[in-house]
Amino acid sequence: MSTIRRQPVRIDRGRGPGDVAVGVLALAALAALLVGVPFALVTFFGSPIPGRPPSMETLTQRLDTTALMRILVIVVWLAWLQLAACVLVEVYAGIRGVGVPARVPFAGGPQAVAHRLVVAALLLFTATTVVVPALTAPRATHVQVKDPPRQQQQPRPAAEHAEAPATRQAPAEEDAGPAAPMEQNAVRKIYRVRPPEGRHHESLWEIAEKCLGDGRRYREIYALNKGKVQPDGTRLTMASLIRPGWVLDMPADATHVEVVHRGPHDGQHEHGVPHSEVPGGVHHHGSVNTEKQAVEAARRAAEQEARQRQASHEAGQGTQGSDRQGGSEAARPPAAQSPHATAPGTAPSGRPSAQASPRAAHPTPARPEHSGHPSEQQRPPAEQHRPAERQPVHLSAFGWPEELAVASLLAAGVLAVLGRRRREQLWRRAFGTRIARPEGEAALAEQALRIGADTDATRLLDLGLRQMSQALAAEGRTLPTVYGVHLGTDSLDLWIAPADRNPPVPWEEYDNGQVWRLNAGALDEVATADLADVLAPYPGLVSIGTNDTGRILVDLETAHGLISLQGPDEARRAVLAAVAVELATNRWSDHMRITLVGFGEELSLIAPDRIRTVATLAEALPELESRTEEVRQALAASGVDSVLTGRCRGVFGEAWMPHYLIMADPPTPEEAERLVALARTGQRMAAGYIVAGETPGATWTWDVTRDGRLRAGVLGFDVEAQLVPERHYRAVLELFRTAGRADGVPYGGLDEEPVAPPAMGEVRPAVDIRILGPVEVDAPGVVEESRRALCAEVLVYLATHPEGVHPTVLGGAVWPRGVSAPVRDATVARVADWLGRDSRGRPNLYHDERGRIRLGSEVRVDWEMFRWLVWRSAAEPASETAYLSYALDLVRGPLLAGRPPGRYSWLAAEDLEYEATARVADVAHRLVLMRLDDGDARDAVSAARAGLRLAVDDEGLWRDLLRATHATGDQAAVHGIVDELSDRVSADPFAAQLQPETEALVEELVPQWRVAAEGAG
Repeated sequence: MSTIRRQPVRIDRGRGPGDVAVGVLALAALAALLVGVPFALVTFFGSPIPGRPPSMETLTQRLDTTALMRILVIVVWLAWLQLAACVLVEVYAGIRGVGVPARVPFAGGPQAVAHRLVVAALLLFTATTVVVPALTAPRATHVQVKDPPRQQQQPRPAAEHAEAPATRQAPAEEDAGPAAPMEQNAVRKIYRVRPPEGRHHESLWEIAEKCLGDGRRYREIYALNKGKVQPDGTRLTMASLIRPGWVLDMPADATHVEVVHRGPHDGQHEHGVPHSEVPGGVHHHGSVNTEKQAVEAARRAAEQEARQRQASHEAGQGTQGSDRQGGSEAARPPAAQSPHATAPGTAPSGRPSAQASPRAAHPTPARPEHSGHPSEQQRPPAEQHRPAERQPVHLSAFGWPEELAVASLLAAGVLAVLGRRRREQLWRRAFGTRIARPEGEAALAEQALRIGADTDATRLLDLGLRQMSQALAAEGRTLPTVYGVHLGTDSLDLWIAPADRNPPVPWEEYDNGQVWRLNAGALDEVATADLADVLAPYPGLVSIGTNDTGRILVDLETAHGLISLQGPDEARRAVLAAVAVELATNRWSDHMRITLVGFGEELSLIAPDRIRTVATLAEALPELESRTEEVRQALAASGVDSVLTGRCRGVFGEAWMPHYLIMADPPTPEEAERLVALARTGQRMAAGYIVAGETPGATWTWDVTRDGRLRAGVLGFDVEAQLVPERHYRAVLELFRTAGRADGVPYGGLDEEPVAPPAMGEVRPAVDIRILGPVEVDAPGVVEESRRALCAEVLVYLATHPEGVHPTVLGGAVWPRGVSAPVRDATVARVADWLGRDSRGRPNLYHDERGRIRLGSEVRVDWEMFRWLVWRSAAEPASETAYLSYALDLVRGPLLAGRPPGRYSWLAAEDLEYEATARVADVAHRLVLMRLDDGDARDAVSAARAGLRLAVDDEGLWRDLLRATHATGDQAAVHGIVDELSDRVSADPFAAQLQPETEALVEELVPQWRVAAEGAG
């Protein structure tokens, strides 16, 4: 066991003359107040201690000028004593770094003045790290743990080295020491941002740590590259947002980088792209010899390619009809054959018919590292000079919503609430229809949310806090004040004040009781506790951003006053929107009220039961003042000493439900004065106020910078701010608008002809892919376990697109944040090796004549088999029951059950998830009715259960199950189903009540259910 040293806090390199002047003035002011005032009072008015004890005559004598002066002197002495106490508290907090200073009673204004003077004065004598609270250091709470292995750079896949040996040309002399001095304009050092590996993406901090030896030097890299046009046409504007394929200029002393010679091309690099991969128009005749010219040439090439793709798309639509009639592929013009007819990241629009099945012919597969690919002369014009990486053209204005992808708790909450809305949509779904799915920017936003959502961290935070409250209540203790939370990958840390070295089990204490920690491994133990009736102890916790080790949250209620957020208007609004969305959707809060000022009415779509939007602060103040008075009355009536005690012990539960105000525009001076008076209560009042702009009298002041850093003032946090820009939260709002649609989308009915009938007993499938449940693949080859999850996702995407997928579209779906062509092609090659060859020696994965990737005819997919069986049931009415039964036998569980977090985000933009749920539910419902008509109630129960294995949220199937079970005459089984359904609703924190139609059926079949449910509640 050893102790990990705290990482140093980033501080300014030195103090300027202005800082020294401010410190001297602050010191002089403190001396005048603490020494000058009592000296003047003693000199002019004498000692405040009376020479003799006071008598009744003193209290009854007539007041004159002398007596009034003595009273005023006593008042001044009392004010001085209060100020002296404030200074002592602030000095102690500043020197010891205890976090939030203790509050001096009735000293809000004087303590704020004392805080500013003390901090300015201490800066003259102490280092900044002594003044700010200890929690500023990102690893402050991680002590006394085992030494972790040194983080090493993960090697690139061997296939990538084999396929693209020219992608990195690091000179050998770099490792030996600094490069020899060179003329400044002769060479430059660059670093090419690597593609993501799983959920890991490079950051400027990691690049600086690897190439410069110190992560804190990331600012140098940012300064060198800020605003510089990158190969994909975008610019570096935020230090926290870099993209794969970007080329970063590095300082002269950087190692593990590439050295690029300036001037005409000599076969090395331009923009970090190998010479053979430079876009068309960039490397011809060696005419590009400056970075500006290369960027302009790359931009012209991208615009030319976009025009070609548009022409290809229009030509493809014109020839689509002839394709379905068996038209010759060779007869098409080159533009119609272009594999770019479909935009990256979107599915092709047309499906070939069964008569013209794409699996009939099998061109020889072309592995990326071999010469099987079409030559440059054979490729369409748009394919010949394609950049190695690029972003979809149609998303240039919206961009990849990275802010949503990194907001892990916010993403989990939004998806959970969105899932509830979609379950409610299922109530209104008609037979033969599916619920509407998002499109365009909304679909892209959901992809980012699916990638970023961390449900495990959400559960750890929610269940951990409730268990702590329950345990403390059982011991007769109250909840501690939590002013900060650190949520890492393996633990939950609470910074508490005052320190307490006796946390409840399984919590552990660190830093002499200033930190309580719950390890993620204890979550299973916590989850088994009965926490249904435990009130959320800290509903005001909200993410403000991330540091190097995890996510930082702050409790809005701990401020005991107003929080002022300063900075550029756009950044301010992005921070406040993130706070509002997370508060409205999180699961670690119970009932709450959020009043938004200056946001417009749209945000109420997300959580109308929590959010109220008003145009001005004047409209919100009466309700806020009324709520504060209600809390005061509840404290007096309940006999508890604080809101935390009331929540912990569960008394007067509704009284402690919070009300938060978030204001996007600065208030007027009159409004600010009234709001400050309301907010500054001196104790927790189940309320929080965060307002944009500088507000006199604010308890906390936070600053957000243009590059996305948030500094939380006296709390000492300096983090990458959690942001939701306006264009992104509007896309999230579109998700909720779509989820509120009452109309269904027809999916074609049960008689829609599938793409091609799969083999049914005639030929044993060479590969069997099952997605109606956990993903299962039976294939002749093998795949490395570490690569199985990624290869399985690629295979599932191909299996659900039998018409074929162009590699660019595949890359945009499976790697939405970007991927290099070598990495993508190497993964496809591994999948091809995994699938092997069929009974005739043909590859089970191949490239067709248009460059699309397809699966062979002996690859069986259970979803396609399901659709074909349903189609056959309609074609052969006499055997309909048998075919539908065979189809339901293929259903093993929820679609793609158990998929790794962050993967399969492309489902948000596909029909599969919505259509599979609707089709399975409709097939099960039809089979239940048919078997009930035949008097076979037990098989009807089996059919309903089969449908519920996948469509578990479809209450129509639950009603079918209740009716079928009731038809068997087994009343005990009916009671069991009712209990099962009730437990599902109560166990889901985001579930609404049962559908009215379901409740009516339950009351009819089990009349005493309502009484039993109310008794249990």
